[in-house]
Amino acid sequence: MKPILVVDDDPQMRSALDEAISRLGHAAVLAENGQEALAKLKSASYAMIITDMKMPKMDGLSFLKEARQSGSNLPVLVITGYGTIENAVETMKEGATDYLLKPFSFDTLSAKINTIMGRISGSREIISECPKMKRLMQITADVAASDTTVLIQGESGTGKELLARHIFEMSPRRDRPFVAVNCAAIPDNLIESELFGFEKGAFTGAAERKTGKFELADTGTILLDEIGELPMPLQAKLLRVLQEREVDRIGGRKPVPVDVRVIATTNRDLYKESMEGRFREDLYYRLCVFPLNVPPLRERPEDIPLLAEHFLSKFAAANGRTIKGLTQDAMNMLAKRHWRGNIRELENTMQRAALLCRGETAGMEHLMLNDEQPVPAPAAQGNIRDMERDLIYRTLREMDGNKTRAAKALGVTVRTIRNKLNEYEKNFPAERQ
Repeated sequence: MKPILVVDDDPQMRSALDEAISRLGHAAVLAENGQEALAKLKSASYAMIITDMKMPKMDGLSFLKEARQSGSNLPVLVITGYGTIENAVETMKEGATDYLLKPFSFDTLSAKINTIMGRISGSREIISECPKMKRLMQITADVAASDTTVLIQGESGTGKELLARHIFEMSPRRDRPFVAVNCAAIPDNLIESELFGFEKGAFTGAAERKTGKFELADTGTILLDEIGELPMPLQAKLLRVLQEREVDRIGGRKPVPVDVRVIATTNRDLYKESMEGRFREDLYYRLCVFPLNVPPLRERPEDIPLLAEHFLSKFAAANGRTIKGLTQDAMNMLAKRHWRGNIRELENTMQRAALLCRGETAGMEHLMLNDEQPVPAPAAQGNIRDMERDLIYRTLREMDGNKTRAAKALGVTVRTIRNKLNEYEKNFPAERQ
């Protein structure tokens, strides 16, 4: 891996960053100011840049502009204090990847670096031989080229966020900010200020203006992860942002216009949630301009050995092990599992195997899998048919009964839809449309 270029005029901060980066297993090259950093960019290759905002001779914003003008497209993590947060927002608009607010902990810094370096190293690449996934990736390539709002649906652990980042990285906005918000991880009383920001003095404790995630993502892309967890009162405000393309800071006097491409993910059936009053129907349709459905791992059996070998190789290398693969018994066990946790569960299993295996081949004893997880029996085929029938009926309702549009949305032919409907009317007459 190429080294990380660190730009900071404070010797103690440079030293601390150097040590932190070394602890993460990366090399660091240090520069005292933007001018020195620009010279180093011309003489060597780097994986990413970490730069302070406030520096003599050339501040972080000027350095970033110069770096971009010179042709550098490296990811940039900006370090800033409260007094220069507005400049940090400006750097996001100039193409910075993310920013870090002082003071910060080692864990916070490492999370930022690992996220960025993970994207660089390709550890987040989408790997599949499944026809469903290949079709999904073809569709994704088309939608990525547009500014269309995308709703990615799928079970937990299927890679929804990975697909969202893939869309961003293939989009015309790939050199602009990408801001991810986990709607399930932010307390209800804080999520409004996180999304939309607030003005100084807006409430007790608001000592400085806070820029919301939508403003940070201006000209770029915002990912609303697990949007189904957003509280109802905030759903109405989000709807207005999507409609008007402007945000109202808490305590603000006038709306702030934003140019943002929205990608949302959910592990819920938002159509059902909206029909049952747990999610705003108007917001659902505003988000579901282009729906993408990520299949669970159990519907991608051909990907299990592929992903298992990939993860095993990755974690073996990270831990300095030489592991050539899995025994046939171990691979058979993986193939039989239901994988409720999907790809995330498989990745965790391979990480354990890489840590426990001392030889060249990982076996069943290294997987640490319990035998209590039920394996789908042949009788489960009926459940699959039920799911298929429900999916077709639901898609038809969403498409106002238009079979051609429903077939296109499902990736099948109109003839298939007609045949399926004839079969359902014959076997389930009470469920006719």
